[in-house]
Amino acid sequence: MAVPTLAITAVALLAFASLGLPDGILGVAWPSLRRAFGLPVGGLGLLLGAAMLGYLASTSSTGPLVARLGVGRLLVWSSAAVAGACLGVAASPAWWVVVACAIVGGLGAGAVDAGLNAFAAERFAPRLVSWLHAAYGVGAMLGPLLMTAAIMHGPGWRAGYAVVGVTLGALAVGFVRTRGLWRGAGRAASVGAGAPFRRTLARPAVWTSVGLFFVYTGLEVSAGQWAYSLLTEARSIDAAAAGVAVGVFWGSLTAGRMATGLLARRLAAPALVRTAALAAPAPAALLWAAEGTGAAFVALAALGLALAPVYPLAISLTPRRVGEAHAANAIGLQVAAAYLGAAALPAAAGVLADAYGVASVAPFLVGAALALAGWHAAPGVPAPGRGYLSARRREVT
Repeated sequence: MAVPTLAITAVALLAFASLGLPDGILGVAWPSLRRAFGLPVGGLGLLLGAAMLGYLASTSSTGPLVARLGVGRLLVWSSAAVAGACLGVAASPAWWVVVACAIVGGLGAGAVDAGLNAFAAERFAPRLVSWLHAAYGVGAMLGPLLMTAAIMHGPGWRAGYAVVGVTLGALAVGFVRTRGLWRGAGRAASVGAGAPFRRTLARPAVWTSVGLFFVYTGLEVSAGQWAYSLLTEARSIDAAAAGVAVGVFWGSLTAGRMATGLLARRLAAPALVRTAALAAPAPAALLWAAEGTGAAFVALAALGLALAPVYPLAISLTPRRVGEAHAANAIGLQVAAAYLGAAALPAAAGVLADAYGVASVAPFLVGAALALAGWHAAPGVPAPGRGYLSARRREVT
C-alpha cells in the first residue's frame, strides 16, 4: 500500500464532503417540495428510486470507468453532473424535471462514490478511510442546516438547492485544476483492473458484503431522510428544531467516524463493525419511544454514533476480504447495493407513512436496525482475525 500524498488526501476529503451535501438536504426539503408539486408523503420513494437508477448504472461500471477516465477526470465529470442536477431541481417547473435531475445526480454521485471508495480501499489505511467518510458526514450535516435556514429565513427550498449546486460547481472547477495529481498516484492505475466481473460474482464473501451494505445504508438514509418529517408531522416538534436534530444525526455520524479513525489504530476493524451493528437497535428504539425534543436529539445522536464505523471500515476491509483482484468490482457492487438500500428502505418507509401515518417510520427504523444487528451472524461473515486485516497491521501514515 502506497502512502497517499497530502494533496490527494485533501482532494478526496473535499470530494466526499461534496457527496454529502445533496444527500443531507433532501429530507428537510421534502415536505416543502412535495407541497409545491402536490405529491403524497410516500412520493419520496419515487425520487430516491429515480436517483437509484442512475446510481446503479454508474456504480456497476466502476472498474471500466476508472480504468478509462482515471480518478481525476471521473471526479470532475461526476461532480459537474451532481452540481447540474441540484441546479436543475432548484429551477424545476414540474415534478418530472425533478425526477430527471435525480437520475442525472445519481449517475454522477454513483461514479465518484464507487471510484473514490475503490481507490481509498486500495491505498488508504482504515483510519483515513474513516476520515474520508467523516468528510461525507460533514457535508450531510451542513446540508440540513443550510436547507432549514433557506426554508425558515430565506426564499425557500429552491434557494437551498441552488446554493448547493453552485457550491458543487465551484468544487468541480477546483477538481479540474487538481486532476493531474491522480496521474502520479502510484498504484492508482491498477484500480479498475483485475479479475473478470463474473469471477467476482462467484465469491460468497462478495454477496455477504452486498447484504450488509444494502441494510446499513438503507437504515442510515431512512433515518436521515425521514427524521424531519417524523419529528414535525408525527411529534409536532418545531420545524427549526427538527432541522437541527437532523443535523445532529449527521454530525454525530461524522464525529463517530472521526473517532473510528483514531480507534482503528488500536482495535481490529472487524470488532468495531460488529459492535456498531449490535449497538444500532437501542437508539432506534429510543427514537421510537421519544416524545420530546430532547429525547429525539439524544436518540438521533446515539444512532449516528452507533452507525458511524460500519460503512468506512467495511469498505476498507474489502480488498483483504475478497482479494485485491476483485476489490474494484466488489466495491462497485457494494456501493450499488448501498444505494439500492438507500432507495428501497426509505421508499418502504414512505409506503408505511402513506398507509399508517408518519409515526410508523419509527418502528420501521427499529426493524432495520435489528436486521443490521442480525447480519453479523450471517453465514459466510468472517470472524475477527479470519479473512480480515486488522487496522493496526494496515496502518500507514
